[in-house]
Amino acid sequence: MSRVVNVNPDCPDPDVVKEAVKVLRNGGIIVIPTDTVYGLAADPFNEDAVKRVYEVKERSQSKPLPLLLGEAHHALRLVKPNQLFWSLAMRYWPGPLTLVAESREDLPGYLRRWEGIGVRLPNCNLCRSIARKIGGAIIGTSANISGMEAPRTAAQAMSMLGDQVDLYLDGGPTFLGVSSTVVDTRGESPRIIREGYIRKEALVAP
Repeated sequence: MSRVVNVNPDCPDPDVVKEAVKVLRNGGIIVIPTDTVYGLAADPFNEDAVKRVYEVKERSQSKPLPLLLGEAHHALRLVKPNQLFWSLAMRYWPGPLTLVAESREDLPGYLRRWEGIGVRLPNCNLCRSIARKIGGAIIGTSANISGMEAPRTAAQAMSMLGDQVDLYLDGGPTFLGVSSTVVDTRGESPRIIREGYIRKEALVAP
């Protein structure tokens, strides 16, 4: 049976962070509150853990998984940001904007096959603390079955994912309750892939 631990997302207990990191380093997957919705987290550099995320979500492996960063500069370990990327990051990070950029060539093949990777610096101390201890980034996809509504509480996530998850961190209802906006920055102007909390009218080219 999955373990459920209460947590304060703004000021997380170091022991809770330590437990979450231990699960991730052992190839496990966890559900965590973010600033937007509840996320399904895993170590992106553990291929088996990444495959397990796809299985739990019932998501096609042809669709990329977004990553949550510990710090903005951790994006450089994963993607090759351009000027548009950094302009939008400076305006909206930390916050509900996922930016897609070209993948680095030195990433493992299972990450490079996505060609572009979406990264986000969340406004959530818990997420960022875990990401920093894992190496700068964690998988941060919504904690739901693909096609279903993104959960705003741990209970909603649990009702969909059940005991397929190793650990649930329950931080109460998420602050925003709406998924991040996803923008492709690989061109000269931003291309919206998914409109979320940030409306497209706000995303004119900087």
